[in-house]
Amino acid sequence: MAPFLAYEDKGGDADVAALPLVLIHGHPFDHTMWNPQIAAFSSRRRVIAPDLRGYGASPVVPGVTPLATFAEDIAALLDHLGVDRFILAGLSMGGQIAMECYRLFPERIRGLVLADTFPSAETPEGRKARAAMADRLLCEGMAGYADEVLYKMVAPYADAEVAAHVHRMMTAAPPEGAAAALRGRAERPDYRDLLTRVTVPALVVVGADDAYTPVPDAEAMHAALPHSTLSVIAAAAHLPNLERPEEFNAALAEFLDGLDGLDL
Repeated sequence: MAPFLAYEDKGGDADVAALPLVLIHGHPFDHTMWNPQIAAFSSRRRVIAPDLRGYGASPVVPGVTPLATFAEDIAALLDHLGVDRFILAGLSMGGQIAMECYRLFPERIRGLVLADTFPSAETPEGRKARAAMADRLLCEGMAGYADEVLYKMVAPYADAEVAAHVHRMMTAAPPEGAAAALRGRAERPDYRDLLTRVTVPALVVVGADDAYTPVPDAEAMHAALPHSTLSVIAAAAHLPNLERPEEFNAALAEFLDGLDGLDL
């Protein structure tokens, strides 16, 4: 039976001692936001990057998609692929989904990468804003939103090809899927206490010029996590993995190398 999610799975013939790396994209993107990391790390380890439900080539389910549903989809995909233990990385909404995964099945996660994200629950004002944006996307489509937020997703000085890739992902996102994710994300739990109970090594990454999740948010997560490293990527905004892939990959490589072979 085919899995529910579309995905890219590379590096299956890589070092069997290296833990698989699972990459969760943010809103409103798809798995191709991880292209630089798939290319960099699949020669050494298995790298799995799904399209979340409602995004990319995965099925669109209108309505409300809670973070727990995204997490359960990922668990089901990894079951299908025969992956029991893995390192989990997520950016922005993907980072919040990674936290939800740790809440639901911590025994499967051997390392946690939280990039440009934050753990707190939504404020009442934030819930209203996400609901309004969901309504707008359903009414207008993605183009206007993509134009407005492009140079907050990436810095105004970002490489033109990177900015174009980000804009393409946003405009290609199905409005019904993006709206469902916004409504579900508005009801997310508060993960701040969960972070204090994470027992595996963690890497917190943030772009120095990220306006959505500023550096102090990353510093607070780093302080809360018992076994974490913080990496601030200079000259990047909300998507440092695309804006500054060499710097992002260097931080991720150091973290991954420290996990391989550990008896966690």
